[in-house]
Amino acid sequence: MTKQPLRLAIAEAQRMLAAAGIESPRVDAEILAAHVVGVERGRLMMKPLVEPEVVEAYRRLVVRRAAREPLQHVLGTAVLGPVTVAVGPGVFTPRPETELLLEWGLKAIADVPNPLVVDLCTGSGALALAFAASRPEARVHAVEADPAALSWAAHNVDAHVAAGGTPVTLHHADVRWNDLLVELEAKVDLVVCNPPYVPDHTPVPPEVAEWDPPGAVFGGPDGLEIIPAVIAAAAGLLRYGGGLAIEHDDTHGEAVPELLRRRKVLADVVEHTDLAGRPRFATARRVPVR
Repeated sequence: MTKQPLRLAIAEAQRMLAAAGIESPRVDAEILAAHVVGVERGRLMMKPLVEPEVVEAYRRLVVRRAAREPLQHVLGTAVLGPVTVAVGPGVFTPRPETELLLEWGLKAIADVPNPLVVDLCTGSGALALAFAASRPEARVHAVEADPAALSWAAHNVDAHVAAGGTPVTLHHADVRWNDLLVELEAKVDLVVCNPPYVPDHTPVPPEVAEWDPPGAVFGGPDGLEIIPAVIAAAAGLLRYGGGLAIEHDDTHGEAVPELLRRRKVLADVVEHTDLAGRPRFATARRVPVR
């Protein structure tokens, strides 16, 4: 059968995605095309003609994305910093905004040999694995309460180790437990967390409302149901000088820093914005009790 122009298929996909309300139709159309063809997005023009079955496979993926299935679910993977993890139904999809928290955390432990890192509410394990990939000598622990999410994290850790990466220790536990990781008390160099923080009943895009587990997105009436427990857990886990970073809703730019300041063992509280200038995560440092 005659090969077909890939650029025409991409143009058609872009129109379909735009009509469906996708915010970045061109980007999504090109990413999906690159995925099907098996090249980097920037090299798509090196494949001007493709087989009809490739076009048909591409169209099937575009239809799924046009139905507002998350791009990461259509691809089967999500990227966070240096790692690519498997995602799908039952686990929260990592977002690009979390890379800012990752960057801060890596700077916080840049001068720490063999750092001990704990990722609370790990979900897919993406953040924990990003630290493990960036600092192979680090000892990384990850905590998740939801069994479905934990299975995704275990799968991703296994794939990471099979590819030559250092192991990440997974814990099926709840950040609200009083005895959480007691064996690591006052020993941890860095605690990070991307908890459920969206206030209940907040309108969210279909990709979130219909695909992300509600328990991984919504954090109670004000979105702050889990964060105090995260702060309490971190205060006990951190060594003196250890750092803490918590991602939060853009309505929490004052509330989360205030919660951090209430803990006498935490100091140097700083609020950080995302690339759009919105409050995104807060950080603090463990100090001796005054």
